[in-house]
Amino acid sequence: MTRNSTAGDTASPAVTTTTTASDEARPVRRNWRRTTGVVISVLVGAFLAFDVAGKLARPQAVVDGMQELGFPADQAVVMGVVLLVCLVVYAIPRTAVLGAVGITAYLGGAVTANMRIEAPLFDTVLFAVYLGVLMWIGLVLRRPELLKVAGLKR
Repeated sequence: MTRNSTAGDTASPAVTTTTTASDEARPVRRNWRRTTGVVISVLVGAFLAFDVAGKLARPQAVVDGMQELGFPADQAVVMGVVLLVCLVVYAIPRTAVLGAVGITAYLGGAVTANMRIEAPLFDTVLFAVYLGVLMWIGLVLRRPELLKVAGLKR
């Protein structure tokens, strides 16, 4: 019994020390990236949730904005529901990519609507692009394997 304990004790520290050093270095980097990705995703999600709330509540500012863009005021509710569905799908980790694709399409519509009325380019038209890029950065930080799918990493 003494031999097994001694042999196990001698082998364990060497193996534990080696694996612990490499394991500690890797998860810290992954956790930092993942945490940053989650924070970015939550911020983007919060902004979009605010947009959903505005579209569903339809305050006068939203009604005026819809009319300025050339949409009937009732379309705000439809847009709000579509965005809400995409946002819920984006919030579920397993379906986040599908939700991000839906939100990207929604933001593409926002770019088109603002271009149609010749809104200022950098602060209005491209705001949806900035938000979409930020959303995908957050998602890639949470799920780095997406870089392989996009062909950006081998």
